[in-house]
Parts: sequence; structure tokens; C-alpha cells
Amino acid sequence: MRRAVFLDRDGVLNRAFVRNGVPHPPGGLDELEVLPGVVEATRQLSAEGWLLVVVTNQPDIARGATTADEVDALHRALAAQLPLDDVRVCPHDDADGCACRKPAPGLLLASARDHGIDLARSVMVGDRWRDIEAGRRAGTRTVYLRAGYDERPPDGYDLAVPSLLEAVPWISQLERAP
Repeated sequence: MRRAVFLDRDGVLNRAFVRNGVPHPPGGLDELEVLPGVVEATRQLSAEGWLLVVVTNQPDIARGATTADEVDALHRALAAQLPLDDVRVCPHDDADGCACRKPAPGLLLASARDHGIDLARSVMVGDRWRDIEAGRRAGTRTVYLRAGYDERPPDGYDLAVPSLLEAVPWISQLERAP
């Protein structure tokens, strides 16, 4: 079984646009900005053998504010810069009641099934309570990237740091653990 680092997208890999204390995705390719240290962090984790899987809620698809093709274009641009192994998207809104919208663990569970991932030996990295809760429900360790949004903080994370790069030493030592 493989180990994976599940990565939220906005606020973890790329800059989130904060309005009224709430993060929002880039409006298009012209607004896509990979955060400092992310290229280095993902390259190191990939070199250590971690599978890198993006798991992202994109409710603006369901809301009609963007299209699946526009979201896919953002993911292709990220994949051109980062050693990502897979990208999983939930295009639903809360009212849809799906099993894939975080905090539900569906994106992680489907990825684990498809890639032979051992969830107990994997890590979820996110900047919102939904990410951490999805990781907990899936049985992964969790890393909370403190972004200072005006929303409730997550409970029960294993590590809190300001950036993905600062999480790498902790994740790396998990790789060496028996």
C-alpha cells in the first residue's frame, strides 16, 4: 500500500483570495499564483515517494460561477508546475448532499481505492476546518495551515503550521517511521 499527501488546493497550493474573511478560488488562469515554497515542498515530498493528490471542493461549478472546464484548466496549469499525481474535484454545493464534498471523506476514500493508498499512513493538508475533518473521517493524519480566515478553526489536527513548506519536515519524518 502506498502513502499519500492529500492537498487542498486554494490556500495550500495556490493563493486564495480572501473577501470578508472567507477564502475564494482564483477567478481564472490570470489569477493563479502558486504560493511561496510550494514547488520546493511538493518536489521534496514526491522525491521521498509520497503520492501527491489534490482534493478540492469547487462549489462555484454547481453555483454556475465557473465551469468544470475552467477548473480543469487551473489544474492543468498547477500540474505543469508541481509534481501532482492526481486531482480530485467535488463540483457540488452543500445542498447537493454528496459524499465527496469535504468535510465528507469521499474524495480521499475514492483516491485511496483507485491508487492503493493506506490512509492510516497518509496525511491530509488543508487550510480550513472542512479539510481537517475530511482527513480525520478518512483516517489520515492532518496538517492545518493557519491562514487566519474569519471562520471556525478545525479541531483535532496533528500539526499546525503557516505553510506547506513548514509541514514537510514533520511529514518527512513520517516517511521514515516504521
